[in-house]
Amino acid sequence: MSDPLVLIPARLAATRLPNKPLADIAGEPMIVHVWRRAMEAGIGPVAIATDAPEIAEAVAKAGGRAVMTRADHASGSDRIFEAVEKLDPEGRHDVVVNVQGDLPTVDPAAIAASISPLADSSVDLATLVAVIEREEEKTNPNVVKMVGAEVSPGRFRALYFTRATAPYGDGPLYHHIGLYAYRRKALQRFVGMKPSPLELREKLEQLRALEAGMRIDAVVVNDVPLGVDTPHDLDRAREIIAARRTA
Repeated sequence: MSDPLVLIPARLAATRLPNKPLADIAGEPMIVHVWRRAMEAGIGPVAIATDAPEIAEAVAKAGGRAVMTRADHASGSDRIFEAVEKLDPEGRHDVVVNVQGDLPTVDPAAIAASISPLADSSVDLATLVAVIEREEEKTNPNVVKMVGAEVSPGRFRALYFTRATAPYGDGPLYHHIGLYAYRRKALQRFVGMKPSPLELREKLEQLRALEAGMRIDAVVVNDVPLGVDTPHDLDRAREIIAARRTA
């Protein structure tokens, strides 16, 4: 693999928490915290893909790089594909890592771990999962589960993703973390396909890849990063980062 390119899609049009990429956490916008975690992963250059000049300005002020993209993208995957084509038209980077812009507490080691399955040439995409510890999360449809076949310790070939409680029976359940490492050709293929029936039914974009026969492998990490979607989540993120800075 060549050096991966890490891209963070970010837009202002969130419904539950307007302008959330610019929400203040410990004196800096949330998107800057995500950028810092991605830089700390140390796997390749990092850029924010956005349609908002305000986000680009905040990132540039912190010393980061942003690339402007169209405003009409249906998903973060579409946005990062436009961004990678602008940033690297020569195709030097054959791996693209998509880090969601609302994960200010994500572990840089988890970002780095996401690319490891792509050393296997049969893998198209890689992602992350963590063991579900809390009983209430096992039945929560907002906690997406990965059903997979273990191919080596701490690594699975994903067979399905679902909001249901699965698989049935004794044994661990795995919480899917929406961070992806794509082979560049796989990303191009993915964004060129229409949403699939199971994707639309479960409202899970990654099912489009599985339905098309693409292989997704998942790496097990220790915990699930906090996704900031609500004011309560934002308060928790502020508490976590404040605690880290005083530890």
